[in-house]
This record gives sequence, structure tokens and C-alpha cells, in this order.
Amino acid sequence: MRIRGILLLLLVLSACVGPPRGRPGAPHPRPRPPAAPSAADEARDYRQCLIDLGRYGARYTPLPDRYPGNGCSLTYTVQLNEVGVPITNLGAMKCRLAERLSAWVNEAVQNAAMAWLSSRVTKIESFGTYNCRPINGKEGAKLSQHGLANAVDIAAFQLQDGRRITVKTGWRGPDEDTRNFLHAVFKAGCRRFNIALSPESDGFHQDHFHFDMGPNGPYCH
Repeated sequence: MRIRGILLLLLVLSACVGPPRGRPGAPHPRPRPPAAPSAADEARDYRQCLIDLGRYGARYTPLPDRYPGNGCSLTYTVQLNEVGVPITNLGAMKCRLAERLSAWVNEAVQNAAMAWLSSRVTKIESFGTYNCRPINGKEGAKLSQHGLANAVDIAAFQLQDGRRITVKTGWRGPDEDTRNFLHAVFKAGCRRFNIALSPESDGFHQDHFHFDMGPNGPYCH
């Protein structure tokens, strides 16, 4: 009896002990990557996006899908005509990018301009949206989000009082209020876009902010 009791005790204790050190336990399943959105999901989001654009008073023209080749495409895009202030060089852009840009201008840019520069923004200068090219124009690199009409580059801001604030000269420039304004609008971009790149990111972005809605975010630098 005594031996049987000892054996039962050993069995109970062994059940409470994990695998020996240095020996792996049961393997943990690897998390699955998020599934790519289906065509139905994209069409549904596009319809909702057009409604969301209207909430910012944006005027836009829906554009037909195009596939220029070399992996580039323009699907679910719009031509953004009005977001409260003119933005130069805007071409076709995915609707959700246009909606985020409209939110950024109306919710962040004007507030930051009044807070730091005591003047409203009357025009924003961009380097454009769609451009069928690899990342940073480097041969052999992956396709840029510009090649999918899913990115916009912002270079400068024209103020009501006549000043022109550029990313190139203002980001590290001598005027503290200008620096604060540019850093504020960039941080606001980080909260609205999936990818946000500033002059701190690399040598390719010394004169503009790059914003996109690509799948590899959130990333802000």
C-alpha cells in the first residue's frame, strides 16, 4: 500500500512539471499573415471612401481603372479637385489616400499653421502622386507605392501672409516656429497615413514628406 501511495504521488508531481530545461515543449503555431483584401472588400471600401471624402467637403472625380504595365496600376482612384486649399501637381490617387490627405489638410495643417505661424495655409505644393517607378527610382528595387497611385509627396506650404515654407529649408532651418510647424504636420501625417517619411529618413527625402497607404505600415521616420 505504501509503495502504491508513493507511486501515485510521483505521478501527480510529474503532471505539474513542465518539459525539462533545454528540451522544447509543444511547438507554438506561427501567426498567419493578414489576408489580402478581396475584390469585394476593395469595392466596398471604395464606396465608403467616396462617402468619407464628402465629409471633408472634398470635390473629386472618380477615375476608371488602368493598368499601364510594368506592375503599375491605377485602381479605385480619384482626381482630387478641392480639399479647402489648392494642392499642386495632384494626379490620380487611390481614394483612401485622397481621403486621408483631405483629413490631414483640414484637421492638422491649418491648425498647426495658426498655432505656430499665426497665418492660414492658402496653397500646398506637392511633387505628385502616380509615377510608375521603383522605390526611390533605384533600378532593381521593389515597385514604389507611387506606381500604384497610393503615395503623395508634399514639398511646401504657401501662407496667407505671403511666406512660403519649404520642407527642404525649413525642417532644419533657423526659425524655430517654422521647424515646429513642419514637425507638427509631419507627426499628424504619421497618425493618418500608413507610411510617413521625413528628411530624417534618408537622403531621398530631404526636400519633401512622403505619405502612402501601403501595406507595410505603420512606419514613421
